[in-house]
Amino acid sequence: MSVDLKQYLAQRRQMVDAALEAWLPADESGGVILKAMRYSLFAGGKRLRPILCLAGAEAVGGDPRRVMFCACALEMIHTYSLIHDDLPAMDDDDYRRGVPTNHKVFGQGMAVLAGDGLLTQAMVLLTDAAAVGDLPAERARQAANVVMRAAGHLGMVGGQAADLLAETMEPDLAMVDYIHARKTGALICASLEAGGILAGADRDRLSRLVRYGRRIGLAFQIADDLLDLEGDAETLGKATGADAAKGKMTYPAVLGPAQARQTGQRLVEEAVAIIAELGPPARPLELLAHYIMSRTH
Repeated sequence: MSVDLKQYLAQRRQMVDAALEAWLPADESGGVILKAMRYSLFAGGKRLRPILCLAGAEAVGGDPRRVMFCACALEMIHTYSLIHDDLPAMDDDDYRRGVPTNHKVFGQGMAVLAGDGLLTQAMVLLTDAAAVGDLPAERARQAANVVMRAAGHLGMVGGQAADLLAETMEPDLAMVDYIHARKTGALICASLEAGGILAGADRDRLSRLVRYGRRIGLAFQIADDLLDLEGDAETLGKATGADAAKGKMTYPAVLGPAQARQTGQRLVEEAVAIIAELGPPARPLELLAHYIMSRTH
C-alpha cells in the first residue's frame, strides 16, 4: 500500500474541516460565544487527533467516514483544552498557530465559555443519533466512554493539573511520564482506540492500537518539548522558550535534549513495530509515527 503522507494528511484535514463546518456552522443567531468557539476551532490546526481516529478505524478494516462524528468530537475537545491552556491562569500565551489566542480576542470570560461550549458540543456529537447513524449502539457508547474518560480527571485534565503543580518541583522522570501520558497521551490514545472500537476491531487489533497510541502520545509530547526549546517561533506560530521560563517539567529538562530525542525515536520505533502486524491498512499510522518526531510545528 503506497501512501503519500503529505497528500494523506491534506485530504484527511479537508474531510475533517468539512465535517466540523457541518456540525458547528456559522450562525449569526449564535452570537459572540459561537464566534469565539469557531475562532479557535478553525484557526488552522493539524487535526492530528481526528486523523488518528480515522486512521485507527482504517487500520482495522473500517470505513473512516463512519467514525467522522467521533473524530470531530475529539478535535472539539482538543481545541477547548488549548483555549483554556492559553489563559493567564494556565500558560498565559498571547499567540496560538500564528494568531492571537482566544482570550486576547474575546476576553478571558468568553474564552472560558468558548472552551466549555466546545467540550459540551463534543458530548452532544458523541451521543447524537443522526451522527452515529446505524453503527451498533454499544460501540458508540463504548467509544464515547473512552473519549470522555481520556478528557477527564484521570486523563487530560488530570495531566494538566499535575503539570501546574509540578512547576514548583524538581524535575523528575517519573513525574514527567505521569503528566504527559495524561495531558497529551490520553486523548491521542483515545483517538485510536475509539476509531478501532467503532470499526469493530477484535481484542488483539484494538490492543495494538492502544499500545501504539500510548507510545506516539509520549513521542508527540517529547517533540513538542524539543520544539519549544529549539524550534522557530515564526514557524510554530507561538513563542518558544516558554517551558523553561515557567519551570515546566519537560523531557528535555529531565533528560537533556539529546536523550529526550533518542527516547522519542525509540518510542516511534516501538509503535511502528506494534502496528506493523496490522498489515498494509496500517501504513498511514506507520508514517504518522515517523512524522510526529520529525515535524517542525
